Amino acid sequence: MMTFTQTPPLRLAVSFRCYFLLTSLLIFAHRVAAQDDLMNELEESEKKETIYTGQTFKGSRLVNGQSVETRGKGELELIISHRFGALNSGAYEFWGLDQASMRIGLEYGITDRLGLSIGRSTNDKTIDSYVKYKLARQSTGYKNFPFTITAVGSGYYKTSPKASDNPDVKSVDRLAYAAELLIARKFSPRVSVQLMPIIVHRNSVSESTENHDDIALGLGGRYKITRSITLTGEYFYRLNPHEATPYYNGIGFGVDIETGGHVFQLIFSNSLGMIDRSIVAETDNNAADGGIHFGFNITRAFYPGRKKH
Repeated sequence: MMTFTQTPPLRLAVSFRCYFLLTSLLIFAHRVAAQDDLMNELEESEKKETIYTGQTFKGSRLVNGQSVETRGKGELELIISHRFGALNSGAYEFWGLDQASMRIGLEYGITDRLGLSIGRSTNDKTIDSYVKYKLARQSTGYKNFPFTITAVGSGYYKTSPKASDNPDVKSVDRLAYAAELLIARKFSPRVSVQLMPIIVHRNSVSESTENHDDIALGLGGRYKITRSITLTGEYFYRLNPHEATPYYNGIGFGVDIETGGHVFQLIFSNSLGMIDRSIVAETDNNAADGGIHFGFNITRAFYPGRKKH
């Protein structure tokens, strides 16, 4: 005769609790492992994401010289630059305000990194044009690069003096060129610094006092005071000045004021010209003697290739 033994209720309850605890631990461990896998995936995704630094400078001009900034694709920028006479010209010239020189220019963004520009200056009645390309962008994340680098190639054509007034001046004599590399870093939302090596070639010069090729190293920067006001400065040190040169190193300071679609720059500089050729090779005022020109830049952006939302 068979005998059946029943499991005591207490032992059955203990076994059930152990089973429940073990199952709960397994489920918890699985969830923790899944969360770890998800966090690892997110971290890997973040590592693969590249964050590019924007607005190293407010506009395409630092003071007189170029900045690393280029226009966005389809963006058209209008720049009106105005410089008065030197402050040391005296009361009769109303400390320079009776005199004026200006440049008007347009820059168009073919892509977000490539732009073309054309402009006209009253100083020497010069037509200028340049190509600007952003070679590299400061970034963090998957691709970490410490600088923004922009290359600028410029051409200039003097229309003064008139061909009819001076037939000995050939068209080729009126030409000049410049090549520049802009290397900038945005250290914080307030501080940016830019290095600007540049070479300027002029086809026709007075060889007794001028070089055909002038090489300079520029240094500039900005400090952001408020959301809309920024201080800027630049200095171009000529590396090979002619021993009899009548010209000086270009220096300038500015206050940038951003108002919606406009950037308004107040300028103080010893350079009357507003193109690289004039700044590097033809600055004829000594800042130490009060040869400073007050002026301004007005920048306005248009979007002819984009629909208004």
